[in-house]
Amino acid sequence: MTITLEHYILLGTLLFLIGVAGFLIRRNIFLMFMSIELMMNGVNICFVSFARYYHDMAGQVFVIFVMTVAAAEAAVGLAIILILYRNRETLNADEFHLMKH
Repeated sequence: MTITLEHYILLGTLLFLIGVAGFLIRRNIFLMFMSIELMMNGVNICFVSFARYYHDMAGQVFVIFVMTVAAAEAAVGLAIILILYRNRETLNADEFHLMKH
């Protein structure tokens, strides 16, 4: 059995859907953050698989940019989560009313 483009797309789609489900179901901010990272990795798998299938490096270059943005987002996001935890001593998203008004 050979691994085809459909297998990679299925893997990327499953990772993305698991990330969406984790983001919508979980109320812990840290787990929501990890779900967003999982969604980005699912999209990256799809980009790389299409780039390899069509013999075009543009998809792989785009993945490098997505990974760069994800690294910056991880640094800023974890800093914000740490500050929120220090102020409220909880990571439950329902407890934060800071940005509602």
